[in-house]
Amino acid sequence: MGDEKRARRFRIRGKVQGVGYRFFAMTCAEALGLGGWVKNLDDGSVEAHAEGTQEKIDEFAFDLSRGARFARVSEIATEDVPVEDHESFAIRR
Repeated sequence: MGDEKRARRFRIRGKVQGVGYRFFAMTCAEALGLGGWVKNLDDGSVEAHAEGTQEKIDEFAFDLSRGARFARVSEIATEDVPVEDHESFAIRR
């Protein structure tokens, strides 16, 4: 079913910290009506968790690949994960 809620975890590498990437990801997720979170990791990458329909998650993946204005995404690893039932999307510290 296309409307079934799904969840995907993203690990984004490249120049993705210090360039507004988390705010960009949150803005994109909110525009798509996704729940979840995004956070910086100690190794310089960014991790995101998105929940919604497959179509909206795929759109979010495209947004993440192009990145914020000054970001340079070099790699995105994805993994389907269990739904955590997030109602909104947040930046985690």
